[in-house]
Amino acid sequence: MTHAQKLMSATATVAITLALSTSALANPLAGWSGEAALTGSKTTGNTETTDIGLALDLTKTDGPWRNKFNASFDYGETSNIKNRQRLVLGYQIERDINDRLFGYANADYFQDDFGAFETGYFVGGGLGYKLVLPEPLAWDITGGAGYRSQKTQGPLSVTENEFALNGRSEIDYQFNDAVSAYNNTEILWSDSDTYIWNEVGLTAQLMGNLAARASFRIDNHSTVPLGREKTDTITRIGVVYTLN
Repeated sequence: MTHAQKLMSATATVAITLALSTSALANPLAGWSGEAALTGSKTTGNTETTDIGLALDLTKTDGPWRNKFNASFDYGETSNIKNRQRLVLGYQIERDINDRLFGYANADYFQDDFGAFETGYFVGGGLGYKLVLPEPLAWDITGGAGYRSQKTQGPLSVTENEFALNGRSEIDYQFNDAVSAYNNTEILWSDSDTYIWNEVGLTAQLMGNLAARASFRIDNHSTVPLGREKTDTITRIGVVYTLN
């Protein structure tokens, strides 16, 4: 059994456990709501490819306070040769000032074996504003500043540690009880590099807590090491399990 097949088997087991063991999740996730997503594809023939994606988005609200946690992992192989492995972790705490304005502090980390940068993190804070209150349309924007560090790929890797500015837009639209869409964008600026990503997705309810989702994401760095591409894209199609 190849490494990819073992990983696919493990992730499938996790997904089934999430779907069937709601009671087991109740205690460790008490007070949290959100979703877990699983995507994957397999092609065979002249070229064999394997792509797997896992994602978790959680929110916990306590009065005017909100805690948000997100994690994602993407893995890919072509002809049993690994060509994608990326881990992203994020945590944000928010405090409402009024019905629309809120303050926040956040920390983000990534590790990417094949991107322009091997590892990086950002720690900062700022203010957010709810431009449009739900429903059916919700639109939040945030802006702030912080500390950024990232390390380039390769044997001659360089680590940049510097002041950075950060801005984000999150748009959600509920077409009806079964179909929704989102469009999220983030900009992280510093002297050495400007990083912009955008992700759009469409979610359709299947049954109970299960839904299908298709999404497309583009990541772009303004400055990358020699021999690396500035832009990466990823298309995902999979299932989403809502955690109540």
